[in-house]
Amino acid sequence: MPDFAIIFAGFAVGLIVGLTGVGGGSLMTPILIFFFGVKPYLAVGTDLLFAAFTKLGGTVNLARQHLVPWRVVGLLSAGSLPAAIATLLVLRWVGPASEAVQSVMTHTLGVALLLTAAAMFYKAARGSQLPRSLNGPDLAAASQPRHWSLPVLFGLVIGTLVTLTSVGAGAIGVSALLLLFPLLPLPRIVAADIAYAVPLTLVAGLGHASLGSVDWSLLGKLLIGSLPGIWLGTRLMHHTPERLVRSLLSLLLAYAGTKLITL
Repeated sequence: MPDFAIIFAGFAVGLIVGLTGVGGGSLMTPILIFFFGVKPYLAVGTDLLFAAFTKLGGTVNLARQHLVPWRVVGLLSAGSLPAAIATLLVLRWVGPASEAVQSVMTHTLGVALLLTAAAMFYKAARGSQLPRSLNGPDLAAASQPRHWSLPVLFGLVIGTLVTLTSVGAGAIGVSALLLLFPLLPLPRIVAADIAYAVPLTLVAGLGHASLGSVDWSLLGKLLIGSLPGIWLGTRLMHHTPERLVRSLLSLLLAYAGTKLITL
């Protein structure tokens, strides 16, 4: 695997995450499997820590811009973190490198990518209807779900999916936020999606590392590219043709998901 190709892949995915909130897993995991020949369990584990450190850099940048709705992040994390821990315990019991688990990971990843593609189409259609900014009481009201349990339940489902496949915290998470917080401005939805993915992917990634499912050398090369990529992406967030980018990415993810399911 040429180092420059891995670093460039990290930069490209980091840039896209910063621009659109699309999860690194929905892009990076298929890239690692198809282009670099990484085993699925190593691709998932490595990508989880890749996403954690990449999105941590993006979260710091977004927090400095005062765009992160921390209440929303807390509610999602209340469901996703226990789900991640429970899924890791199951993986430890059955063994992540076993043939049966590899098959489940591959096919679940394919389904997750198809769901992500559908979610991105929905996001592209809804994005233009959202306000770009709110302040004061309007922002507080927009950050309040219809019931506190709904984002917790969504977080539980996403936490399980992310831990098993590394996919789901991005486009699926954004779509869940659109349903739960329909009045929240688009930049804050992207910011919430990036921020809540940090503790989730860190917990899941460290759990996979304890199972021997992380390629540390590969992770380092990916981060060399992704950290400047997500910094640039979050800076350009307000100037990107988001609907076009998401529509094109959804087609790519649908193709990757179909290919994984038919392996």
